[in-house]
Amino acid sequence: MLPMYQNNNLEGVDMKNRIQVERIQTGMRIEKRMVKVLKALAEYLDMTLGDLIEGIVLHAFDGKAPFNDQTLKKIKEIKKVYDLDLDSTHSHKLAEFTSRSS
Repeated sequence: MLPMYQNNNLEGVDMKNRIQVERIQTGMRIEKRMVKVLKALAEYLDMTLGDLIEGIVLHAFDGKAPFNDQTLKKIKEIKKVYDLDLDSTHSHKLAEFTSRSS
């Protein structure tokens, strides 16, 4: 995995060693504030949202933490900005609001 989370950017990454993959567009739904935090974090790390999510998933698949202490501190700050009070204890417990017609 690229050391992007340790350095907060892709500096020093040899671009010729990048792995070619096929990406697809997906239409998944994610909690609104979480998306805002992820977008802000991707901007802070100078990467795309897709690259950020791929990195998080690959780290999780390997049982590794994707972020260093500095990045975790930044995530905490960004979560406050977007009033995101969810954490890992809320995983798999989120339910979407449904509108009721009268």
